[in-house]
Amino acid sequence: MICVALPGLAVSTEQGQLNGQGLEGIYHAGRRVLSRCQVRVAGREPLAVQGQMTAADTVRFVGTLRTSPHAGPDPDVVVERIRHADGGERITLRSAAPRPLRLPVEVALGADLAPLGAIVAGHPGPELPASVHDSGLRWTGSGGSSSVTADPPPADALASAGLLRWEFAIPPGGSATLELRVRPDGAGATRPVGPTAVSPLTTAEATGDDPRVTALLRTSMEDLQALLLRDPAHPSDTYPAAGAPWRCGLAPAEALSAARMALPLGTKLAVGTLRALARTQLTGPGPESGLIPGPRRDAGGHLPPSCTGTEATLLFPVLLAEARRWGMPEQETEELLPAAERCLAWLRRTVGDGVYLPDPQPGGPARCETQAHAHRAALLGADLLDACGRPGGAGLREWAQTLRTAFRHEFWIEDRAGGRPAAARAPDGRLVPHLGATAAHLLDPGLLGGGRLAEGLLDKVQTEQLARLLGSPAWDSGWGLRTLGAKEAGYNPFGHRTGAVRVHETAVAVAGLATAGYEKEATSLLRGLLAAAEAFGHRLPEMYAGEQRTAAGAPLPHPAACRPAATAAASGVLLLTALAGVRPDAPAGTVTLRPLRGAPLGELCLTGLRIAGAPFSVRVSRLGLAMVEEAADGLQLGG
Repeated sequence: MICVALPGLAVSTEQGQLNGQGLEGIYHAGRRVLSRCQVRVAGREPLAVQGQMTAADTVRFVGTLRTSPHAGPDPDVVVERIRHADGGERITLRSAAPRPLRLPVEVALGADLAPLGAIVAGHPGPELPASVHDSGLRWTGSGGSSSVTADPPPADALASAGLLRWEFAIPPGGSATLELRVRPDGAGATRPVGPTAVSPLTTAEATGDDPRVTALLRTSMEDLQALLLRDPAHPSDTYPAAGAPWRCGLAPAEALSAARMALPLGTKLAVGTLRALARTQLTGPGPESGLIPGPRRDAGGHLPPSCTGTEATLLFPVLLAEARRWGMPEQETEELLPAAERCLAWLRRTVGDGVYLPDPQPGGPARCETQAHAHRAALLGADLLDACGRPGGAGLREWAQTLRTAFRHEFWIEDRAGGRPAAARAPDGRLVPHLGATAAHLLDPGLLGGGRLAEGLLDKVQTEQLARLLGSPAWDSGWGLRTLGAKEAGYNPFGHRTGAVRVHETAVAVAGLATAGYEKEATSLLRGLLAAAEAFGHRLPEMYAGEQRTAAGAPLPHPAACRPAATAAASGVLLLTALAGVRPDAPAGTVTLRPLRGAPLGELCLTGLRIAGAPFSVRVSRLGLAMVEEAADGLQLGG
């Protein structure tokens, strides 16, 4: 059970006791500042009866005790523990005994100050000796120091055993409460800065015939908010971390993707993310000028690792262009435009006289999804340059047309079943034939002015064939889109690129299929993702096993998945706004609605979205008709 309010993190089992085993503990900035927190009442551990997440950053544990052996079999003391990701914990004892109780309480504490990476690798290090400090205990090591303070102060503190002791007198029906506060000191307190007090995300709400939409949007927003960090050198700029517990820092491609999907909640997150990444952009002479650096990402057994820096560089101008359509102020657009121009210049320079954008390593393949990202960046980048009165749009459109023509012939593998797009194309022209979920990005053309969609890389017949493939049982697991078809060589339902369901790509597929008019396939993937969300308590992990769905089954968690994850949380926003088909053009003062005609979830109402900086609400009826219920003054309904 993972509580997140970055840079704070609390990892617990459903039992509630922190025993220092595995990943259990309280973390700050990637370091475990408390590994043990074991409560004993009257010399015994409470019997755990429930552990439940109550918010993205809070978990509640309930245990019981029977303190009166002659009063029957019923417990007469309830122990409630509320644990927060920021290191706070409130312990409350409630008595139902018919007589006054005097209950001794002990809390055993320990810390190793180990970095998360060492703990994951199985090398946490020994627990550090404690010293009595400020109504609690303190631990000091090479990684800094941490301390626990208690309110009320303990009656006794035994540093050698890491024990704090109290004795509470509780009347019949009464209660007693103590609060613990874990605080990092020294080096652990200097990085990174935590979430902003004022959220960059608006508070939206989803209601309708399907009650799952309400919980999904609420949890998605809570998880996205919990993952927000701010740049230490520029505290006004917020961006999402990739996910917890493994990736609590900035991952450029994932941050841009999450901010893009979250645009219906306002453009402030997009602005902060773009600013933070613009400061990392490579400048000066050289072939990499304009690139936004990013780590390599494993691509499974069929292809070498991909470069997330390439993906981030192509997403940067796309996010800026679409944020402008959702209502980003012109001043901020002008501020970020030079960085977008450098991204587009890097794209044209890297392609050179060729047609495809290859991997950065020599001899690397041209990947299918990379061409989709590059094509979208060229078209939306050209639209952005034209709108801002900058040159270069014509050249980008010309190259996009060349890429589109070549891709439709040279990336398509013909077969008796109707063909499929290749996963990649080697420099010698050899095609990698397997089809993965990354092909869903071919269905994501991007948003232009007037609520129009950019032209896609595939023609109409190829798009129809891809939709048929993604909607087939080999790729649609019933829980979402597999990253590799079940009949493909190397399929593994737990393979993060060879068969597992990745929420982000499934959401992209749902939105893309819906906008292309393939509602049957979109609806099937949507229903599967909603069912999986319900099974995971509406907190979607970044991925889970691609096992085929059965009537009595449930999706199998992936042991390496982040949960929460920024792209998975933002996918909940994309899914629901795709149902309503909201396509804004704030500079032109219009919004176009293209809801799914079949209304697969019945009536749906989205309130609290943001277009042109003002609240926007839309209702989709059971007949698939959309109606604007709230909008900015002057915003007109487009054709």
